[in-house]
Amino acid sequence: MRADRLFDVIQVLRSAKKPVTAAALADELEVTVRTIYRDVATLQARRVPIEGAPGLGYVLRKGFDLPPLMFTIDEVEAITVGARLVQRLRDSELQQAAKRVLDKVTVVLPESLRSHVAGAPFYVSSGSAASPHGVDVAQVRSAIRDRRKMRISYVDEKSKRTRRTIWPLAMAYYVDVTLVGAWCELRKDFRNFRVERIAASRVLAQRFQDHNGQKLAEWLALPKDRPVTPL
Repeated sequence: MRADRLFDVIQVLRSAKKPVTAAALADELEVTVRTIYRDVATLQARRVPIEGAPGLGYVLRKGFDLPPLMFTIDEVEAITVGARLVQRLRDSELQQAAKRVLDKVTVVLPESLRSHVAGAPFYVSSGSAASPHGVDVAQVRSAIRDRRKMRISYVDEKSKRTRRTIWPLAMAYYVDVTLVGAWCELRKDFRNFRVERIAASRVLAQRFQDHNGQKLAEWLALPKDRPVTPL
């Protein structure tokens, strides 16, 4: 998101010991130099004191700080516990994202609240969920966002393997298992797939239709006692 990138530009400049060129910023943030020029112009228009020019590099005037976020102590601790709970998930990209959230929150908090993030006395167990090897969970989340079909090879609890094309609708994170809620073309019905039992997977170019989130709503409305995990 652009708002995150603008924040990252400020963070890079804040920690720099010398002027940072647009090319260096572009490499750091994995965007084009032209994008950096636009972002710097946007920040300057918002009165962020960035000095410099294209080709020379940019610096952030000393003494500038973002206004502190107005969190209560309970809200800060909720963010901290939530980020630590994400560490239980077998999803490395979400884990890294949670760490970045804590870093960003810590930077902009008033000094009096920072210790409630870094040294909060709340501990979360690592959990015992099995790590998936046949599927990249980040790719599943991407397929859900883009409404792309997936081709998977699934091994059920009886070690029977089937090949399926699914419409991934949601991720369900439980204490010791992560499920992909999906519409299964093979069964013409909803199914939940345990990520550690997906032996192989591929995101397809083909998209599925879910007008106004109807399929997701139907999946959410399923009776809680209905078994929708492949047998």
